[in-house]
Amino acid sequence: MRSHHFSRIPAALLAGALAATTLTACGSDDSGSGSSNKVKIMVGGLDKVIYLPAMLTQQLGFFKAEGLDVQLLSEPAGVQAETALISGDVQGAVGFYDHTLDLQVKGKQVESVVQFSHAPGEVEIVSSKAEGDIATPKDFKGKKLGVTGLGSSTDFLTKYLAVRDGLKTSDFTPVAVGAGQTFIAALKQGAIQGGMTTDPTVANVLDQKLGKVLIDMRTPEGSRAALGGPYPSSSLYMNASWVDGHRETVQKLANALVKTLRWMSSHSAEEIAAKMPADYAKGGKALYAQSIKSTLPMFTKDGVMPADGPETVEKVLKAFNPNLKNADVDLSKTFTTEFVSRVPKG
Repeated sequence: MRSHHFSRIPAALLAGALAATTLTACGSDDSGSGSSNKVKIMVGGLDKVIYLPAMLTQQLGFFKAEGLDVQLLSEPAGVQAETALISGDVQGAVGFYDHTLDLQVKGKQVESVVQFSHAPGEVEIVSSKAEGDIATPKDFKGKKLGVTGLGSSTDFLTKYLAVRDGLKTSDFTPVAVGAGQTFIAALKQGAIQGGMTTDPTVANVLDQKLGKVLIDMRTPEGSRAALGGPYPSSSLYMNASWVDGHRETVQKLANALVKTLRWMSSHSAEEIAAKMPADYAKGGKALYAQSIKSTLPMFTKDGVMPADGPETVEKVLKAFNPNLKNADVDLSKTFTTEFVSRVPKG
């Protein structure tokens, strides 16, 4: 008899009651108790070698070993990763550290919690067609230059190189061409005369003889020559308020990522390439391993922010960014070494 009564509960009501229980179950993950094992991270291009530690950590099983369920998502430009973080769609972003300064001036507190690199890993490529016309950034005048996205770090760095050599940012046209095939197509079609990009795009451009390297910032030496110091770039950055509410989770993320950086420092480019998803090696295995090898010098071994790195970034951004020019940036709030310094040794 009872079952008869039960069957008369309106289906919509029942569905509503079930939905409410599932919602509370999901919501409890984010309770600020310091522990939340589900984390979404947006990467400014998962297959870019500069951001390789994110996917490599997943592939090596280090997130899982920390009890984390990490979902890695991909956007073609770092600026889109930043947007996803600010809107709360994801809990972390893997992108360039310079966004944390830019965002602070816009009233958003974001901090780098693991610093992957001490050089940009970026290369200014000149198209084979324009080779005779561009010998230094002074020659950017009147040219169309590829960047991943407007407002992205490639855009920032291109503007800085131009200003450093006496140009105004209005002297050239930045064109958003993404990376990989879209960058290569823009070079082939002559839509850009040069552009800033990273490996594996660089290796593919050189292999196809579509361009040559004008400025190489894949090593700390290259970074110093072009930018005057170490330029911390790829990092895991997060909203400071989320970090404060989920310290345990952030520590686990730091443990996993630093373990990967250590692993990378003791393995060859070929061994690293072999651990990555097969479809990342679009130009073939040997070329992909070569692109990792070219970029490896940019990575830190411990996830720690390099000394004087934040100051170099601030100097670069202030040179051309009107928002930052007269702003007081509190650099101590743009990164933390608290979590990486607590990663167990070995």
